[in-house]
Amino acid sequence: MIKTQASILVIDDDPAVLTSAKLFLKQKFSFVKTLPSPENMYQVLKDVKVDLILLDMNYSKGESDGKEGLDIIEKITREFPGVEILPITAYGEINLAVEAMKRGVRDFVTKPWSNEKLHATIMNILNLQEASKQIELLRDTNQQLKFDAGIPDGDLIGRSRAFKQIIETTRKVAPTEANVLILGENGTGKEVIAKAIHQQSERGDRGFVKVDLGSLPESLFESELFGYVKGAFTDAKENREGKFELANGGTLFLDEIGNINARQQSKLLTALQNRTITRLGANQTVELDVRLICATNINLHESANSGKFRQDLLYRINTIEIELPGLKDRTDDIPLLVEHFLKIYKSKYRKRYLKVSKEGMKVLQEYNWPGNVRELKNVVERAVILSDQKMLSANDFHLTNERSEEFLDSLNLREMEKSLILRALEKNKGNITHAARDLGIDRLALYRRLEKYGL
Repeated sequence: MIKTQASILVIDDDPAVLTSAKLFLKQKFSFVKTLPSPENMYQVLKDVKVDLILLDMNYSKGESDGKEGLDIIEKITREFPGVEILPITAYGEINLAVEAMKRGVRDFVTKPWSNEKLHATIMNILNLQEASKQIELLRDTNQQLKFDAGIPDGDLIGRSRAFKQIIETTRKVAPTEANVLILGENGTGKEVIAKAIHQQSERGDRGFVKVDLGSLPESLFESELFGYVKGAFTDAKENREGKFELANGGTLFLDEIGNINARQQSKLLTALQNRTITRLGANQTVELDVRLICATNINLHESANSGKFRQDLLYRINTIEIELPGLKDRTDDIPLLVEHFLKIYKSKYRKRYLKVSKEGMKVLQEYNWPGNVRELKNVVERAVILSDQKMLSANDFHLTNERSEEFLDSLNLREMEKSLILRALEKNKGNITHAARDLGIDRLALYRRLEKYGL
């Protein structure tokens, strides 16, 4: 018989109850422990991850009002909030059961119980517990998405003049249906702005679909964006929606749009002009209702002038153009960003008393930040993880401007990107996965750049 992976603690002063409960529950659950009184309960809860306590409500001789049990429920709920409690009451003590449920328990059992009924009740509570965990996980994930986007409670982080202008433009353009092109160096927060525009638009409660065009092989471009039908090619074993269809009614964010070639540009332009797509292998068209936001670290105007990027596509995607400043141009925002990232990582790594010293903040503001906000976020996370003190000093951030000054001597975009890649590889001792993460791209995109620069 397969047992449910759960830890059950039974507390009752009746030895017969403990014996029968243990014999039955051990057949159903992976861990069962019994106690004749609540005296050692707290030590058990500290030593073992208990999922549910089957709790008798009276222990003192002659007592039957359940006050002891209610007090225990309140303490457990306060000190061990993840533990479920299933009170054991005598037949007729419905008022006591109601009082227990007011204190947060989900159900109760009466003596004598039916084993089948007891098992069903416990399983129901454990299933509800798991559902609650999933809801909490979704809530945390949503908060994490806001954090990754730099948007706590719907606001952007920044008080510098440069960033205030960005915020104002974002708030003006968000309610419109205008296509937006976001320009800026790697790590400046282009996706941050894209998500902010989406969240503040009338489409905010619908899908935000991101496509990293820089890591998308040419052979997968059409199938990923436009989808396909079963049999369209060898591995097409079922119909599949493309990113355009997934974003229908919402926002499609095309990151690194400056990296696509002429053929891909033509396919994309046709879809945008016609506001329809056709899945690979299909004959019918699908009408589109998509808000388009694009981003790149490449100067598309120069690319268009040189013939590398289609002028008509550029006009189509940049009804509104937003250019993000590098972090070195918005140093007034660094303390706000540091406090934001610190708050998140203190909670994540359970180091809630951490603070940044004045000396540490001064070093952070004086650093050149070639990797921009993304680099700042990584630096703060690393400092939180490695720190054993309550105050983060300058040394905890391991920053030096010597290398960044050397890096900034060259203003050639190609050389800057190559230098960043070399720095990331050196920092991570050649680990491609870790280097790609620091650069804010995936492994495939990094491999393409390594090939591009002959590294």
